[in-house]
Amino acid sequence: MAQLNIQHIDKVYDNQVQAVFDFNLDVADGELIVLVGPSGCGKSTTLRMIAGLEDITAGRLLLDGADITQTPAKDRDMAMVFQNYALYGHMTVYENMAFSLTLRKENPNVIHKKVLAAAEILGLTSQLNKKPAQLSGGQRQRVAMGRSIVRNPRVFLFDEPLSNLDAKLRGATRREILLLHKRLGATMLYVTHDQTEALTLADRIVCMSMGHVQQVGTPLELYDSPANRFVAGFIGLPPMNFFDVTVREGELEGKGFRVPLGEAERAALAPYAGREIELGVRPENVQEGGEIGMKVFSNENLGMNTLVHGHIGGRNTPENKLSAKLRGWYDFKEGDEVKMAFNRCHFFDKETGNAIRKGE
Repeated sequence: MAQLNIQHIDKVYDNQVQAVFDFNLDVADGELIVLVGPSGCGKSTTLRMIAGLEDITAGRLLLDGADITQTPAKDRDMAMVFQNYALYGHMTVYENMAFSLTLRKENPNVIHKKVLAAAEILGLTSQLNKKPAQLSGGQRQRVAMGRSIVRNPRVFLFDEPLSNLDAKLRGATRREILLLHKRLGATMLYVTHDQTEALTLADRIVCMSMGHVQQVGTPLELYDSPANRFVAGFIGLPPMNFFDVTVREGELEGKGFRVPLGEAERAALAPYAGREIELGVRPENVQEGGEIGMKVFSNENLGMNTLVHGHIGGRNTPENKLSAKLRGWYDFKEGDEVKMAFNRCHFFDKETGNAIRKGE
């Protein structure tokens, strides 16, 4: 496959609006990188620059050491799978998958072998004579992937390929993409706004906001050690709870509640003594039985887990809202009083939004 070096690329449009700022990333041979972030964060623009569909304003793009910054899209040896499938409705599945090879005037026998091989990988062998209109959304997306596979590109690019599918098909197709990556050992860049896709697919995640890279790391690194408040709030479902608290001797003082600190936490927060910081707690890190009183206003049973929403500190305000994901089946009623504890906390600087870590 291929190694890709994205060196400090920017995208500035003619109206002087900058969409991407200093995007810098080395993609290893065979790595699956997922670009994730909210709509408008610059992730699709970045992918289009890599594909050659958008000009790079500044910076360089290297493929296996060769500078392809100015290379036309058709000569980059990359295949892109789009959100809307982009299939030819008058062609059969076979013809759609073979189209790019036919344009290249490859040997028909070679084309036939490549299409059959790709169809077998994607479970499309029985669909080759059908038109796209006869297929489900998931099958159409597999045809789009098959069209890329037959080209045997050096890099696969996916631009939100599952967003038009329903939840069940998204899950099934996501697993197919993961199996495809493992089977081909291909270098892939995948864009999505769906953090579930990012966490389940990626070797590494690039989390973006407002055109800037916020953090690059493995799914576990972004989930367990978010670099800043944005990453902490974006990665994780349900989202992280946030509270304004003041650092006191051995504890954090919130609005109507207190959180005790361990030794490592005390050391990390020593420079913030007497100052206000932001406390982050994931719902799955809240457990029943502790010193923090919670008044329940909603209870959602999810089978093996229960999602409980309420307020803490005796204050029915948005800033004191707490969501807890408890293991087991609970039947809390609105108005119930429950004692909770936080078994894992994250801390963020109020001014910078950056994570406060042990030893920093």
